[in-house]
Amino acid sequence: MSGRLNQKSNSTVRWTCAIVFIAFSFLWLYFFQADVLAAAQHVLSGGKTHYNRLFGAVLITVLLQVLQLLVNTVFRLTNRGHALTYFPSMMGLALISAINTDIAQSYSWGFWWILIPLVLIVWVGICLVVKYIQNVEPDKNTTVFFSRPMWINMLVIFLMMVGVAAVGNTNAVFHYRMRAETCLLRSDFEGALDAGWESLESDADLQMIRMYALARRGELGERLFHYPIVAGSSAMLPTAGATHFVRYPIDSLYRAFGARPARPMLPTTYLSRLSGPIALDYELCGLLIDRRLDDFVDRLGSSAGDSLDITQLPLHYREALTLYNHLRRHPKIVYRNPVMEEDYRNLQDLERKYPDATERKGKVEDWYGRTYYYYYNYAK
Repeated sequence: MSGRLNQKSNSTVRWTCAIVFIAFSFLWLYFFQADVLAAAQHVLSGGKTHYNRLFGAVLITVLLQVLQLLVNTVFRLTNRGHALTYFPSMMGLALISAINTDIAQSYSWGFWWILIPLVLIVWVGICLVVKYIQNVEPDKNTTVFFSRPMWINMLVIFLMMVGVAAVGNTNAVFHYRMRAETCLLRSDFEGALDAGWESLESDADLQMIRMYALARRGELGERLFHYPIVAGSSAMLPTAGATHFVRYPIDSLYRAFGARPARPMLPTTYLSRLSGPIALDYELCGLLIDRRLDDFVDRLGSSAGDSLDITQLPLHYREALTLYNHLRRHPKIVYRNPVMEEDYRNLQDLERKYPDATERKGKVEDWYGRTYYYYYNYAK
């Protein structure tokens, strides 16, 4: 009777470990690492093959589960030590998702090439010790699911999951970038803008992607400063090599502007040779990013001449003109918008309430963090 209970307990442990591993592996690959793996496959194949989110998650999970079955036939660890047979599979899952963030330049596992053999040697030693203990001290539990061996195995599985998360690429900004590029490939520009929308973290590449998506939606001057700005105008486009796409075809970007640069050049130089609303918006937003208000006003005036309708300008252009008119005694473009004036007065009243610079910045960010006012005066 005791043998049957132990056998049933061992079977329950095996099935529970398998279900937990399969669920974790699939969810990790399908929901969290899919865009990163797609980028890795694109780079490794030279763009010749494409990663399928569902097929990839299922195939990798099945192969890793098969690996566990093979390991289990060698060590035959039962009850307390069964979860250890998932270590090679968990390691494989970790290494598959350990994609370096500069993958566009090179693909590397870094120091893991050295650590893998050492870690496996330690794991084999632990398995041999556990197997010896298993033979001389078999489990005597008389329960099935809520048994001590079950929770020991769940703890080991959990620790290995933590290890997978620690080794795998969990860089938030890199994930936002890869998700945004996946959306760009489907011409889902709003989806690209939603990637990392609530985060304050960004980098130059993500900023470039967001500017391009906003430009394609005709909202560059309306929503640019709703996102963190971490780089100057030199990073607006990949024309100078300062910013890069990983998967999105760069020719698709240049088609939106109508011409590809003959050689590497600064975005401002490239844009000055183009015409059209997208190029103009980029120019104007580049000047705002660099806080060149006077040049912004000159370019805005020269682009429209006498036909400039300042009542139809995008939000950030109106904010910039309002700020410009308050900072210059003799503005070249006189702009008075009652709504914008009221908003700017409220900002000044808020600033006067907080003499401490740090506290003032925090309060202004709470209310005006997505405006050009905040960017011009407070952003780094």
